[in-house]
Amino acid sequence: MRAQVLDAERPSDVVELVRRLTLLQIDPTAAIAPNADLVAWSRIGSAYRPSELVNALERRRQLFELDALIRPMDDLGLFRAGMDAWPSESKAGEWLARNDSFRRDILSRLRSSPEPLLSREIPDTSVVPWQSSGWTHNKNVGRMLEFLTLRGEIAIAARRGRERLWTLAERVYPEQLSPPTTEVAAVVRAERRLASLGIAREKSTVMPLEPVDVGLAGEPAVIDGIPGAWRVDPAALGRPFVGRTALLSPFDRLIYDRVRAKALFDFDYVLEMYKPKAKRRWGYFALPILHGDRLVGKLDALADRKEGALVVNAIHEDAPFTSAVRDAVGAEISELAAWLGLDVRYQ
Repeated sequence: MRAQVLDAERPSDVVELVRRLTLLQIDPTAAIAPNADLVAWSRIGSAYRPSELVNALERRRQLFELDALIRPMDDLGLFRAGMDAWPSESKAGEWLARNDSFRRDILSRLRSSPEPLLSREIPDTSVVPWQSSGWTHNKNVGRMLEFLTLRGEIAIAARRGRERLWTLAERVYPEQLSPPTTEVAAVVRAERRLASLGIAREKSTVMPLEPVDVGLAGEPAVIDGIPGAWRVDPAALGRPFVGRTALLSPFDRLIYDRVRAKALFDFDYVLEMYKPKAKRRWGYFALPILHGDRLVGKLDALADRKEGALVVNAIHEDAPFTSAVRDAVGAEISELAAWLGLDVRYQ
């Protein structure tokens, strides 16, 4: 929890926070607030303003966005390593090869434009359409922009609402010395990941966006009563811990790895927004509740901005709350509502 910046000592700004967490995930769901902002608020507190994140990304260029994750610009070299060789899988590689004229058309248009462009401002000159059984089927401009970003040829310069603005990578990324080899970059990224998690599994199933395992980073650890090969960040050991109460995003890295959350905290959680209402246990976008060093429940709440209210449908207690826990959770709900500029309304 200290590694995840959820102890009593709060960070002073969002750039410091992202450096410590290594990432903020972008997700379009904003039942309470956009995920990146909700995670930042849960750490920094109500002094945090979303404009700080925008400034760090778009003006100061202290952060960058890649593959739906916001990362510190200090880590850019770790992700530029190996970009020239991307993609390693055949489907994307074959599609790129057959659409090289399309790729060159996009690069030329971005180069000639003095301002970054939205995807809808870029014509589709693909030779072969992208084939998919999902929502990306025939989304040729979007696919090519994503692929060129992963290749390091272009970058996301800014966002306008949910839409991304694209430009050449050299207009966003600072000039850097040669990046490390892919092997060195993978080791350093695993070490950074472990430092942000404190303790993690050596191996796990493949996860989208960012792994949850750390290989041989850190030192081996044994957790009483919990099987498996675990690794611990030795720099995090032997330090005092003072906790606090926090309301977490469903995408928060403390509980993102549901297997780890169950093993370490005996915390059962499923994001239920895709379930029929009648089958939900905790709510559409329930926020995990942290108190001290325990995950103690879930908050079923939604921001009704038309009514000016943070609507609290239920507070699910994993075990009965003491009066002190109940008061602390209530205070945090009030803080969240005030930060959103809403009134609390209990159903």
